[in-house]
Amino acid sequence: MSTIKQVSSGRFARVLCVAALSTRSLGYASDSFAGATFKIDDTKWISLGAGIRSSFTAQEAAAGNAETQKWSNNFNLDNARLYVNGQVHKYIKFELNTECFPCTGSNGGHMFVLDAISKFEITPYFNVWLGRQLVPAERRELNGPFYSATYSIFSGGTPFEPSDYNVRTYNNGSSAGAIGRDDGVNIWGSVLDGHLQYVAGFFRGLAGGANRDNNILYAQRVSYNILDVEKNPGYYTSGTYYGKGGNILTVGVSNQYQEDGAGVLGNGSFRGTAVDVLYEKPLANNMGVITVNGEYKNYGISKGSVAYDQSKGFGMFEGDAYDASGMYLIPGKVGIGQFQPYVRYVNIMPVNSTNRNIYEGGLNYIIDGHNARVSLIYQYGDGLTKGNLNFGSDVAGTSSHALTLGFQMQI
Repeated sequence: MSTIKQVSSGRFARVLCVAALSTRSLGYASDSFAGATFKIDDTKWISLGAGIRSSFTAQEAAAGNAETQKWSNNFNLDNARLYVNGQVHKYIKFELNTECFPCTGSNGGHMFVLDAISKFEITPYFNVWLGRQLVPAERRELNGPFYSATYSIFSGGTPFEPSDYNVRTYNNGSSAGAIGRDDGVNIWGSVLDGHLQYVAGFFRGLAGGANRDNNILYAQRVSYNILDVEKNPGYYTSGTYYGKGGNILTVGVSNQYQEDGAGVLGNGSFRGTAVDVLYEKPLANNMGVITVNGEYKNYGISKGSVAYDQSKGFGMFEGDAYDASGMYLIPGKVGIGQFQPYVRYVNIMPVNSTNRNIYEGGLNYIIDGHNARVSLIYQYGDGLTKGNLNFGSDVAGTSSHALTLGFQMQI
């Protein structure tokens, strides 16, 4: 995701006005949501930001030599994003974000449009976003890599939605969006003093190929904040607030459906349902913060005229999957940050492929919330070799170990 939440939410730590630098507050946002803004007049402004995630990973036998248990050694630039947000009218805003892919490779990577959204934000109850944007899904997708609680949220997580099976959008039946985004419209808002939040969208989905009738993809998400209300721009979410969001207990349910959206002609329709839970509790007497994330997915394929072949198209997942993590933010700073140990378990159970899982333990060093963080990660399981993209009947892999050191920073 990594859209510039800080600007959308309305509070800026730094405001650049003409040639003078000052600070002002424009409503609620977490202290970690900061952004530099050029003010044009009382209603018009434009903000700029950037985010980088880079990592080093060593994985057992990943270099293709299982006999000697050779470890791979990979340095990766995982994300390099530029953020632009602006307001042209009291009720009209826009968002433009870019990403590079491949960020790591012989060609050095290419920048492309990640988000391009026209926003009509009228009341807390009803708002409309049009353009290329996040398709409503489970919390992990709406957190994105920059606002999730763990660094390896995607690479070591549950299977993807159709819009996350490609990094570029094509009209030849080989993609249904890119990096969790698609071209369409979202209607979102909240009621009951913000406790009940909703978003419903209509998107292109699988374009061309099997979708000969140009059926659209329908996506919805509803969440209920049982305790304190989560404060995020639009329908976006976060995997943790590091205790600054109050007592959080939120349950969300999301669903996506597209007729003839399973990827290949004859495969049928796609339906993906997910339930997610976030619990966060700042302990009394400044004794730290407990955070728990949970997710369950059930994906179904309505079979078409031929047997479903997951080796074709972009190999949609069918079956059940779980992802659960728990972490503790230790009180008091050590140097310039706080330590946050955590554990995580991922279990994927496809219908026509082999099961796979990953056990994960890690230590985050939180310097400035989501804006500056270092993560040390240990993983073990056959999900590291089988992956969460290939669900063919012939997938094979053994359990292996992996170590990752990840760095995240943004402004």
